[in-house]
Amino acid sequence: MLEDRKKYLGKSTVADHPDFDAGSDAEALYDAMKGFGSDKEAILELIASRSNAQRQEIRAAYKSQFGKDLIDDLKYELTGKFERLIVGLMRPPAYHDAKEIKDAIKGAGTDEKCLIEILASRTNEQIHNLVAAYKDAYDRDLEEDVIGDTSGHFKKMLVVLLQGTREEDDVVSEDLVEQDAQDLYDAGEAQWGTDEAKFIMLLGNRSVTHLQLVFDEYQKIAEKSIEDSIKSELSGDFETLMLAVGLYQCIVIFPICLQGLGTADNTLIRIMVCRSEIDMLDIRECFRLRYEKSLYNMIQDDTSGDYKRTLLKLCGGDDDIAGEFFPEAAQIAYKMWEISAMTKVQLRGTVRPYQNFDPASDAQALRKAMKGFGTDEDTIIDIVANRSNAQRQEIRQTFKSLLGRDLMADLKSELSKNLERLILGLMMSPAEFDAKMMKKAMEGAGTDEHALIEILVTRNNQEIQEMCSAYQNAYKKSLEDAIASETSGHFKRILISLAQGTREEDPADMARALEDAQELADACNADSGDLEDRFMSILCTRSFPHLRRVFQEFVRCSNKDIEQIIKKEMSGDIKNAMFAIVRSVKNQPSYFADRLYKAMKGLGTDDRALIRIMVSRSEIDLFNIRKEFKETHDASLHEFIQVETFVGDTSGDYRKILLILCGGED
Repeated sequence: MLEDRKKYLGKSTVADHPDFDAGSDAEALYDAMKGFGSDKEAILELIASRSNAQRQEIRAAYKSQFGKDLIDDLKYELTGKFERLIVGLMRPPAYHDAKEIKDAIKGAGTDEKCLIEILASRTNEQIHNLVAAYKDAYDRDLEEDVIGDTSGHFKKMLVVLLQGTREEDDVVSEDLVEQDAQDLYDAGEAQWGTDEAKFIMLLGNRSVTHLQLVFDEYQKIAEKSIEDSIKSELSGDFETLMLAVGLYQCIVIFPICLQGLGTADNTLIRIMVCRSEIDMLDIRECFRLRYEKSLYNMIQDDTSGDYKRTLLKLCGGDDDIAGEFFPEAAQIAYKMWEISAMTKVQLRGTVRPYQNFDPASDAQALRKAMKGFGTDEDTIIDIVANRSNAQRQEIRQTFKSLLGRDLMADLKSELSKNLERLILGLMMSPAEFDAKMMKKAMEGAGTDEHALIEILVTRNNQEIQEMCSAYQNAYKKSLEDAIASETSGHFKRILISLAQGTREEDPADMARALEDAQELADACNADSGDLEDRFMSILCTRSFPHLRRVFQEFVRCSNKDIEQIIKKEMSGDIKNAMFAIVRSVKNQPSYFADRLYKAMKGLGTDDRALIRIMVSRSEIDLFNIRKEFKETHDASLHEFIQVETFVGDTSGDYRKILLILCGGED
């Protein structure tokens, strides 16, 4: 294991240019900027194709030949984000870092993400060079400035990192690995409260190689990854910093700059400049693993003009085209699936059984809220949203036995639009609700294939069988027949297979997982045309724990990413169904977080999808979904609901109950 760790080396997309001539390049840049206007294409092609060391030679040659400062001329000729990117490339790395940190702590607010990203990812030598460059450029002490702008445990950890005394990567104290893992466990998971000082001491001083071995050992002790423990034990900027230090990947911070409603260009520029000569290939692969889209495509979609062309040149290529891993990235992918297979995630809902529950009192209160002129929506929301589903079923029965009335019919007559749909959804049993959602997805002119996929992929066998019974009772037709009449081809066969509710429930069988992985790899390489059949026979029948091991071994068998193969080799609803299975196997809360984001982004909200997920997951894993949403989209689910449900909800009642179900602001 240790030798595998030592083999890990980052890969760059920018290297020394062959046949380099600093004087010739200086002259070419001078010509590109003289006269009226400037030749931006020539500037970006030249600067983005040279290493930083070569750029410093060009800068010196430019001053020697023309008596002018190249950076000053570039600032004069260029503008906006393109200027910031080109000038950033021209600075020596230490001075670029110094300027980024200076900008991060000047003014009213502090850019904590910038501090985290730089100080968590630099070597001791780079830290020492940064401190010296900061002093030279601004005549100030970097540590004093950081202390003045930060506080608490976050400040303490930054100060530790600023010392540049962390053990070098070739230092591994193998006799301390088990003890360090136990100390981390004792400092967090094993006690009430967290000993932050122990986390700071270990993560701030041990080498990256040593920590990776510690984290492997920690996984065995805690039965969860260090990442999950940090998320549960720490919070805020301190949590983000410790994640970055623990994982030692720019990718911890990097993906957020292209997520959400626009691009955080300062972050994007900083990382593309700083990592293009270090580990950009690995960042690209980690980015694709996490977001199922290449960094290259993300840049293409979110940027424009000369700025975009320079970024794409630094990025170095589109990983979506090949679908294969670089050797080191394949190791990361394999390890990620291994962690997924070993980690025991504690799922948490946001709705729990109500203490001091009295179904008769609730039934009377609901009747009173709907009697007479007008409706007391606040009372209805307060009762329905704060009771578990089992308690709501008791209220329904008590309402009928006490008052001789159908609560569902009364609610339907008193409420309207999305509030009515949401309240009625909460009052149904889970099986009734799923059956209703399946019916809605198939009725009318078009079929909502995404809803069919989401429900059938994420429900366990018992839930599917109960849903099938509820569908038969409610609509006098089997769910299988309904699916068969509304869908076709391989997609129909996939849905019918899932609707049997007979997925295996056994733990992973390693020998069989190797066979299944090879079967999938062979299907990818064959020209027989039965790829969909062979994928379906495994992905639709094996247990999720088993599939985690299958997908892990698939990386080893094929050197390919299962998700990219599905995206590349399949299309339409078949691709979406297979992709949903893989995403759910990897991290189901993350899958739902992505579905919620898609339901609310853009013009208008897909309220049916929003209601379906909030109702069905509120007692299962909505807390976990919230965490994944925040981490992926750099905005809380609470925030999104507040903004995206405002339009068209004049009373605010629909938004109010969604926020109660959400359970809080992250």
